[in-house]
This record gives sequence, structure tokens and C-alpha cells, in this order.
Amino acid sequence: MQTENTHWFVFCGGSILLQCPREADAPYTIPLSPVPPLPTKEWTFIQELPDATDGLPCRAYTITSPMPLEGHIFAGLRESYPRLNHEDYLMAGKAAELLYWDSGTRYCGVCGAPMKRTTAISKQCTHCGKEVWPQVSPAIIVRIRRTDDKGRDQILMVHARNFRRSEMYGLVAGFVETGETLEQCVEREVREETHLRIKNIRYFASQPWPYPCGIMIGFTADYAGGELALQAEEISQAGWFSRDKLPPVPEKLSIARQLIDDWMNLKAE
Repeated sequence: MQTENTHWFVFCGGSILLQCPREADAPYTIPLSPVPPLPTKEWTFIQELPDATDGLPCRAYTITSPMPLEGHIFAGLRESYPRLNHEDYLMAGKAAELLYWDSGTRYCGVCGAPMKRTTAISKQCTHCGKEVWPQVSPAIIVRIRRTDDKGRDQILMVHARNFRRSEMYGLVAGFVETGETLEQCVEREVREETHLRIKNIRYFASQPWPYPCGIMIGFTADYAGGELALQAEEISQAGWFSRDKLPPVPEKLSIARQLIDDWMNLKAE
């Protein structure tokens, strides 16, 4: 019988169990108790997380249907960002990624035999010995800046067809392909989606993106030439925007918003 207090990351579909705050302005929290907050089955897999929060262990598991628990709610992982403190949100993302990885690696991709755990983040085939670890899909996102013929400082913003909000604009982004550097990916995605040329590509920051298992690498760049022409299957609208005429922008959890907010604080060159 487990007696040590544990942070429990409980998922149902794309939602996570959160403990409601006792005070109106306090953040939601991850359930903390010696035992799982919601019942588990004999076949439920408990994922050990490789990091600890507040010096206490973290564990995660999934349930098949939401169960009511007084003082708790289920919320989408993305929607939990403004409700949780940053450390808890990052750990929740890691938990979601590891559970996703576990569900997709029950059997060996080479010979089809069952996989067995060797560590919290590795498995080995019981037949051929193939080893696997969680995979991360890298993607780039880039803020492109220019000064127009009237001297206005502007950035390029696009509306991708897969955006969750129909009115929102973001930045050019895309997945890294095999055999290319991050900088080559930035140039390729900009060229494919907008037909523009860029220069002065510079690293900005990176961000885990657990939807389901990505990492976003942010860059800045300067406009170097070309006429805007959109890749219709990816981008529905795009344009150059100055600080006083921005469209609706991404939520604060995203690195896209960090890039935009950073530019808002810069002085025009």
C-alpha cells in the first residue's frame, strides 16, 4: 500500500483532472494524495514521471470515462494553461506525452512482439531486443519583420487553415523534415507558404508543445524580397501588420504569442 504523497496526473481523452482552488484568485492544482484520486483497474498502467515536483513523486494514468470527484474538474490540457502554475502545466504536458508514447508502443515495430519497460522512459522488445524511447517532433515558427515604404515597422502574420479560432492570425510554422537544419526548415516553410525570401535568421526560444509530442523552436528573420503568394492548402489569409493594427493573436501559452509580444516591445529600427 502506497503511503507517500504523490502528484497524480489523471487524463481522460484530452482532458486532465484538476483540483479546484479554495480561494477565487488561487491557481488550480494537480491532485496530491497517497493513492490515486480516481479508481484504477487491475490493468491500469501507472506512468512514473522522471521528475519530481516539490520533492514529491509524480505519476500519471488514464481512465476511459470521466468520473465526478467533489472539488475537482476535468479540463483540456491546452485550456489548463491559465489555470495551473507554470511548473504544473509543464509536468502535465510531459505526463500527457509519456502516456501517448506508452499507448503507441505496446508492441515492437520490427517483429510485433510485446514490449517491456526498462526505465520510466524506455522499452525493449521481448523477442528481438529493439529499444525505444519517446520521440519528439520538432517544428519551427518564425516572426518575419520588415519596414514598408512608409517607414512602418511590420511583421508577417498568417491564418492557417487548421487554426482553432477562425479569426486568429499567427506566424509561419511547420515541421522539420529529415536531413535539414532548423534554419533550412525556416527558409523552406516561408518559401512554400508565402513565396517570400528572408535573411538574418536568428534563434529566439523553444517551447515544449505536447499536442501530442512536439517541440516548437522559435526564430526571427527579416524580409529579403518577393511578392506574397499563399500556399492555398495551408494558408487561407496573410498580410503585413503594424503594431497599431494587429488582428486577433494566439493565446499566451504559445511561443507565437511570445514572439509577437517581444516585437511589440521593440523599437522600430
